Amino acid sequence: MVAEIICVGTELLLGQIVNTNAQYLSQKLASLGIDLYFQTTVGDNLNRLKSAIDIASKRADILIFTGGLGPTSDDITKEAVCEYLGKKLILDQEILNKIENYFKHRGARMPDINKKQAYVPEGAIVLENKYGTAPGFIIEENNKIAILLPGPPFEMQPMFEEYVVPYLEKFSKEKIYSRVLKFIGIGESSIEERLRDFIQNQSDPSLALYAKPFEVELRISTKKSSEPLAKDLLDQIESKVRSLLGEYIYGVDNQTLEEVIVEMLLQKGLKVSVAESCTGGLICNKITNVPGASNVFDRGFITYSNEAKVKELGVSEEALKNFGAVSHEVAKQMAQGALNNSLADIAISTTGIAGPTGATKTKPVGLVYIGIATKNYVDSFEFKFSGDRLRIKEIASKAALDVLRRTLISY
Repeated sequence: MVAEIICVGTELLLGQIVNTNAQYLSQKLASLGIDLYFQTTVGDNLNRLKSAIDIASKRADILIFTGGLGPTSDDITKEAVCEYLGKKLILDQEILNKIENYFKHRGARMPDINKKQAYVPEGAIVLENKYGTAPGFIIEENNKIAILLPGPPFEMQPMFEEYVVPYLEKFSKEKIYSRVLKFIGIGESSIEERLRDFIQNQSDPSLALYAKPFEVELRISTKKSSEPLAKDLLDQIESKVRSLLGEYIYGVDNQTLEEVIVEMLLQKGLKVSVAESCTGGLICNKITNVPGASNVFDRGFITYSNEAKVKELGVSEEALKNFGAVSHEVAKQMAQGALNNSLADIAISTTGIAGPTGATKTKPVGLVYIGIATKNYVDSFEFKFSGDRLRIKEIASKAALDVLRRTLISY
């Protein structure tokens, strides 16, 4: 079975809201083993929407609509689908009662325009909306299926999970199972070079790379009739990938780098402290976003000025004068100072030039030094990043966490 997603709303075309519905539905259809080749976004225009329906009907078996089921005049999805299919809209008194009760429960009178939402395409399966006033519909006609869902994600997603997933499961004997391996410290092209034979020659499972800031994800997907069969194959491929690139893999599926680090610290019974300059607290924020971080995170120092570096961390004025705040020497002293002035077993630091100002000929925007200190070891690492200020700060914080991760592996 082939599906196509049609998202309705002029606000989507104008970029006023982000189309998260398409992303959500794409992921769900993939997991159900239903192919998706096209997504369409169309504004609140009856003729253009009917044209989109006509095009989609010629290349897909299932058309999934989101948006345009509201009470106002520009909510036209239901009307467009019915006109295209030659179906009537019939008032459903039960739905009307539910909409009226919805407003009564909130102490308000139902506006007359909301009555529009109680009209049902003839012969349609009605999908109850437990979080709003617009019901959804499934219409079967001429070996095609039209599924109409409300636009707000907090209404659409529960409706899809409860009603549409069970409905669609009967159309696919196989499902798509995926596993995501997360890499850090290596670029997309380098990964592809090492995995070229896998990527080019594999049809099932398929491998696909996705680049993110200072990270790369490798999605391994297979279509199988059962989870055990899929797991066995995914395990085999993951093992082969790890044999080639294991040192760069920090996590699987939804694991974040900071979650992995907190777990490593917990397992080793260690505490960490952080000294930040250019990252301005981002590393502390990432670590403390993880539940259980209070067991491993001792404290953080945000020492943005040279005076703070000297006073809070004991960085020497001589090092600042001779090498500058952005240097190996200062990064190491910051990490050592964070270790000495805390109860931590390990400490990391960042100092750099996030831009757009502050650069020199020898120290460009994006130059970052990351320091690491334990009771028996002190070192620092130089990085040169590109991008705007916020991107450099984000990437630098991830790089610092990776330095910490690599140190913990051999601690």
